[in-house]
Amino acid sequence: MTQYLIRRLLIAIPSLFGISVILFVLLALAPGDPFEELATNPAVPPEVRMQLRASLGLDDPIHVRYLAWASAMLRGEWGFSFVSRIDVDQLILQRLPTTLLVIGSSQVVALLIALPVGVLAATRPYSLFDKVANTLAFVGFSLPTFFTGLLFILFFSIYLDWLPFVYRSQIDATGWRWVWEHIRQAIMPVMVLGLFQGAAWTRFVRSAVLDVIRLDYVTTARSKGLPEGQVITKHVVRNALIPVVTLVALQMPSVFGGAIVTEQIFRVPGIGSLLISAILANDTPVIMAVTFVFSCLVIFFNLVADLLYGWLDPRISYR
Repeated sequence: MTQYLIRRLLIAIPSLFGISVILFVLLALAPGDPFEELATNPAVPPEVRMQLRASLGLDDPIHVRYLAWASAMLRGEWGFSFVSRIDVDQLILQRLPTTLLVIGSSQVVALLIALPVGVLAATRPYSLFDKVANTLAFVGFSLPTFFTGLLFILFFSIYLDWLPFVYRSQIDATGWRWVWEHIRQAIMPVMVLGLFQGAAWTRFVRSAVLDVIRLDYVTTARSKGLPEGQVITKHVVRNALIPVVTLVALQMPSVFGGAIVTEQIFRVPGIGSLLISAILANDTPVIMAVTFVFSCLVIFFNLVADLLYGWLDPRISYR
């Protein structure tokens, strides 16, 4: 296990290096300038703009800028935002708790929906429950998140006046009141993302369980007189979860970026909205840092998926 982890981490180093080079070159070649507003402002002399570009190293060759960025990253310095004028790591850390609360909770909700519903639908194929679950799953992942988000706002915020539709980072409350207010304003974005993701995963879980439940070793387990619940939980679900783990692990990093639309609807100050504002402002250090974090998440969750394979199926060995 230890040797396998070390080997995977060593493989991740050239992968991250290649990703960082590609991202840096694409951002360097992209049109736009973080000082475009200064260039169109008659009150700012052109020499001031040139001095600012030179002080930030924007006039240096691409390879010089990349080496400076890479060396700073290795030292734990992520640079500072051209727009906010504060360190990039502070910007990300400010948004990280909200992102983890909304995104993490939505993935838990999606799994709590997909696993039991998908397994029950597969064990009762073509029954009334299976047909209803399939219909709701099709509707769930067919509707985009911005549409369901607006429906939630109209129904729960405007019509019923139960939940706030604007996420506020600063809440004038303490104790349990502060916790409850955070939960209230996170309910709608969490449910929008969780229902959308859960609907897609339900179909996948159902398909995976159906593929396993027809295998010979499941029939053998039943012929030995094992209870149906034990057959499903120990022999069917555990093996069917292997492709599900792959799907969840590969989609987990993309959810952080895919939640941008939901964050914009509910004004959630997450990492996705930070990336959008940085792209609109040509804030290169922030764009580079956030996209590099997404790349690290892809590698990390792939490693987690590989480790879960061995736990789900003891026949899988780490070599």
